[in-house]
Amino acid sequence: MNKEIILTKNAPSPIGPYSQAIKINGVLYLSGQIPLTPELGLVQNNLKQEVNQVMKNLKAVLEAAKMDFKNVVKSTIFLNNMDNFQTVNKIYGEYFDSETAPARETVAVKTLPKNVRVEISMIANE
Repeated sequence: MNKEIILTKNAPSPIGPYSQAIKINGVLYLSGQIPLTPELGLVQNNLKQEVNQVMKNLKAVLEAAKMDFKNVVKSTIFLNNMDNFQTVNKIYGEYFDSETAPARETVAVKTLPKNVRVEISMIANE
């Protein structure tokens, strides 16, 4: 097993004992991203900006692994309130071609790190 740690300064540094992503045998496992800027500033009070920051972070990690959103095969969206689903779904959808969009689930959770409203993780393949 060839385990490659993916790390980029274009996305927030891990704030705990985890990697931004791990690549094994051409499969990339991206850790959940929240609306933190690479400088670790929290984007808040505007759900659209929060979701776009999460997607920018994921894009940066994908690019560090020489991939893009076309390589994503699975996403998980965590929301602190399912009332935000429509807004998050619309913005998330802007990053994918509906014909080749990845498999996905969206779940509501009680709380997320730093009390944010959205976190998204992904799996991509070369």
